[in-house]
Amino acid sequence: MAAGPHAPCPIHRHAQARPDALALWTPDRRWTYAALDAAVAATGRHLRERGWADGARVALRLPRGPAFVVLLWALWREGAVAAPISSRLPDVEAWRATSRLHARGLITRNREALNEGDGGADAVPPESIVVRNATSRPASTARPIRRRATILFTSGSTGRPTAVLHSWANHLYSAKGANANVPLRAGDRWLLSLPLYHVGGLAILVRCALAGAAVAVPGRDASVSEAVATTGATHLSLVPTQLRRLLDARQGRAPERVRAVLVGGGPIPSGLLRRGSDRGWPLHTSYGSTEMASQITTTSPGASRADLQTAGRRLPHRRVRIAEDGHILVAGPSLCVGVIEGDTIRDPREDGWYPTGDVGHFDAQGRLHVQGRVDRQFVSGGENIQPEEIEAALERVDEIERAVVVAVPHEAYGHRPVAFVRTRGPLRPDAWRQTLSTSLPKFKLPDSIRSLPEAAVDGQLKVDHEALRQRARRG
Repeated sequence: MAAGPHAPCPIHRHAQARPDALALWTPDRRWTYAALDAAVAATGRHLRERGWADGARVALRLPRGPAFVVLLWALWREGAVAAPISSRLPDVEAWRATSRLHARGLITRNREALNEGDGGADAVPPESIVVRNATSRPASTARPIRRRATILFTSGSTGRPTAVLHSWANHLYSAKGANANVPLRAGDRWLLSLPLYHVGGLAILVRCALAGAAVAVPGRDASVSEAVATTGATHLSLVPTQLRRLLDARQGRAPERVRAVLVGGGPIPSGLLRRGSDRGWPLHTSYGSTEMASQITTTSPGASRADLQTAGRRLPHRRVRIAEDGHILVAGPSLCVGVIEGDTIRDPREDGWYPTGDVGHFDAQGRLHVQGRVDRQFVSGGENIQPEEIEAALERVDEIERAVVVAVPHEAYGHRPVAFVRTRGPLRPDAWRQTLSTSLPKFKLPDSIRSLPEAAVDGQLKVDHEALRQRARRG
């Protein structure tokens, strides 16, 4: 077991101090900290009986809901390593991910998946492990904060997904820094609007548990707008597409009880920021990564319009610097333990720093400006082109809600940009190219502008750039 400082489970700590405080809101039940603590302890005993404790890896492929939340806390309390797997994956891919991690078990509701195991791991439904209505008063169990806690897969849009290993300390320090910037207190409710197989969803659980706040789990089919109205949420974590849909559905001002809306997951169109800010939504723009256990930089409460056009300032318990070539390098206690490659765990740092794969710069006010991904840059006719710059210019056009630019081979120039857009009206490529010509040099103007297919956006969080490149090549 890992050495170092120990700490009790934060769920248990609040159950002792404030047993009747709300910990988990769902459409059909309000879980107090005492009830959640008892459920976690009873579920943990079932996990231990199966041998799924003390460093064992356990995969979870479940819809967002209370069973998932209870299982995560139970696994962490028992010292196991939770490996959430995307519920969007087909059965064969879920089993492949489980096998790749050498997990001892897969917890899933998919009955077909339960019968398709390869013998290397047991597959069980959550109902056979999760205890929802326990009544005992668990004893406190402190565990090393540097124990291994999660394995999360990155998107893998440009290749095989990367398996990132975190310790509990990584999540703990990530949450501490986030809570220092965005106030969170007992009685608050953070809407769980992101999937728990993404680090942004997991981070909500840890932030709330540290502060003694509640996680609000909306109905499975509820829109963000409906969830804001029904859950009593005070804090939100959204990707740009979710923010756009929220603003489209709610025409009035933001509810007074909503004190923070954290927006991440990629560049945010300036027009979208303007719409949200003008309606009184308390927006925070941010920059983060799976490897750093969520946020790295974030704007402060009450950020100005100029602040919101940046990724904000460095949060506590992180280190950030810009290399001579513009690469963003990070370090600190929230940086992951390593990347799993077969039977080994590779340290992702180079000379003590993790290269994020992004390029950017700090301004005179200490705000980070993220210019784009290193691996998306391409050369056209001898000129470097960063697709994100063209995307930002397109998204400043009033009718364009989202833009994605990809490079396609070109006989004369090597590569040329092609844009895909989501609009509020008909496509007007010629007019938009004319508009872009006032802010971009001619060689950066996209050769064509096409409609962005919904299928190219994975769960609103990641864009399948390879699928768009193939579509662009077909003409």
